[in-house]
Amino acid sequence: MPKATEQQEVSVLSSSKQGLVYLTANDWMLIADKATRLKFKPGDHIIEQGKRTHGVHVLLKGKAAVQIPSQETQPAIGPGEVCGEISFLDEQPATVNVVANEAVETLYLDRQMLQSLIELYPHLGSRFYHSLAASVARRLRDLIGHAALASKR
Repeated sequence: MPKATEQQEVSVLSSSKQGLVYLTANDWMLIADKATRLKFKPGDHIIEQGKRTHGVHVLLKGKAAVQIPSQETQPAIGPGEVCGEISFLDEQPATVNVVANEAVETLYLDRQMLQSLIELYPHLGSRFYHSLAASVARRLRDLIGHAALASKR
């Protein structure tokens, strides 16, 4: 990948307010170098409910819908945001579908690659898991807030 493109992507990832917010630009450089780049067409499943993920996806380009079975509205995620984190954390099947709304490009961070990086750079691990926890907490708060508004109608 050309250096300028890599730097632009790292800039998008490290500046996202909804993604892995505690990772540094250097962390992203290390991760991007080892991650697998994947492309999805509109309608493709990035995450399939009921199937285990063995890593997480971080969106680089495009938007995707998070299909939550109990919700009428489908939250959208975009560049810098992560999906597959619940299944990654608890090693259980995915709880939702995440479907590309348009052409989507992700960095796929598999468990083995992350473990190798964390062994070499332990502080990256603490920032990575802190970021995942913050992302899950934010989404849970959003979901609870959305449910509370719906129940008042």
